[in-house]
Amino acid sequence: MTRYLQFLLILLLGLGLGFWVAHLDVTKTDSNTRGEKKPLYYRHPMNPQVTSTTPTKDEMGMDYVAVFAEPPATAEPSPKSGKILYYRHPMGAADTSPVPKKDEMGMDYLPVYEGGQSPLGQIQISPEKIQKLGVTTATVSKRLLIRNIRALGSIQVDERRVHAVTSKFEGWIQRLTVNATGQAVKRGQPLLEIYSPELMTAQQEYLIAQEGQQALQQASTQARDTAARLAENALRRLHYWDIATAQIRRLQSTGKPLETLPLLSPVNGVVLEKPAVEGMRFMPGELLFRIADLSMVWLLAEVFEQDSAGIKPGQTVQVHINAYPEKRFNGKVGFIYPTLATETRTVKVRVELANTDGLLKPGLYGSVTLATQTGSDARLAIPDSAVIDSGIRQVVLLQKGEGSFEPRTVKLGQKADGYYEVLEGLATGDEVVTRALFLIDAESNLKSALDSFSKEAVTDVQAPAEAAPEQHQHEGH
Repeated sequence: MTRYLQFLLILLLGLGLGFWVAHLDVTKTDSNTRGEKKPLYYRHPMNPQVTSTTPTKDEMGMDYVAVFAEPPATAEPSPKSGKILYYRHPMGAADTSPVPKKDEMGMDYLPVYEGGQSPLGQIQISPEKIQKLGVTTATVSKRLLIRNIRALGSIQVDERRVHAVTSKFEGWIQRLTVNATGQAVKRGQPLLEIYSPELMTAQQEYLIAQEGQQALQQASTQARDTAARLAENALRRLHYWDIATAQIRRLQSTGKPLETLPLLSPVNGVVLEKPAVEGMRFMPGELLFRIADLSMVWLLAEVFEQDSAGIKPGQTVQVHINAYPEKRFNGKVGFIYPTLATETRTVKVRVELANTDGLLKPGLYGSVTLATQTGSDARLAIPDSAVIDSGIRQVVLLQKGEGSFEPRTVKLGQKADGYYEVLEGLATGDEVVTRALFLIDAESNLKSALDSFSKEAVTDVQAPAEAAPEQHQHEGH
């Protein structure tokens, strides 16, 4: 029994000594492997974001894990040579830096060397993809910006071709020969027959003066001159009363006063108003007929104030009348009214139209298409399809080379005829993409390129002559 206990004790001591020696070798090997270096810091065993400069435990009693400086890998390729343009985020985010720095996980920003990749903010697309997607470009150039605007209006009578038919003496309407509103009349056509005592007296005075002039042919010069003046004054009165020349000749030839005289139409036109009624007594100056010549008519259009600046008198326009959808009428701007309608914020524009066929009736509704020009000189312009409008800014994709595109913020002016006026951002000869929507869908890095392009810090990125890497700071918890 005693020998058995001694043997068991010796066996236990041997096993303990072997374990201690093995542990000592492992500790030594691990110590040699780490080079006896001190840990850089200690991190939380469950949350690498939480660090400490001294050994500590977490809330569960677990030791913080020591973090040592890793030896450089032997298979790491040699660093690139050349000028460093900037430093990019290691995880591919849009953030960049002109100097070395670390991200929120402690990873170093990666340097971008000159010639190593495309410049900042540019988009690279392979020629095969460009051909497949059908990329088209347009050259930025100067052009006259002409914008077509459409204004509504209605046909109106030409005010300069309206005639009022009145009488300069008192009388009665013996008979109406034109007795309906809207009836067409010709120049010189009798409108009505008038009986007037004053007119009868004037005719008799003329006949008496004419007879006296003939009777005094052998009288003195003074008597002949007096008779001639009396006849001339009587004849002038008939002319003043708008008695037609043919009627005066008839009076002279017959030597008898006419009981009724016809009142003739002064123009070719249409009767707009007819206050005259058969048997009616009229006074001097009273309106009997209103006649309008409709061979030329007006279209009065209402143009919004923001469009009125480009309209010029004399420019040709095209008119569309609702009653004749298959026809187009050509006219010209005759006058731009000097006042603005404050209720509708519109300016009235008068368009003159020929109405040889009589189709353009006063009151018909229609529309006019006017071409307005932005200034008298050519302006730098790009197609409207080349603009990506985010609501805050306008961006175009500028072609920098074969398969290389750069987002460029531009300042645009007026839009006319499918083109935008370029105020800032582009120059003559630049090539812009006119079909850019597919790039937004196909290239996931376009947003990143636009965001990075908008940062002023990245606009003129240059690597400093000597820049020390930013040290990672740890905060104890």
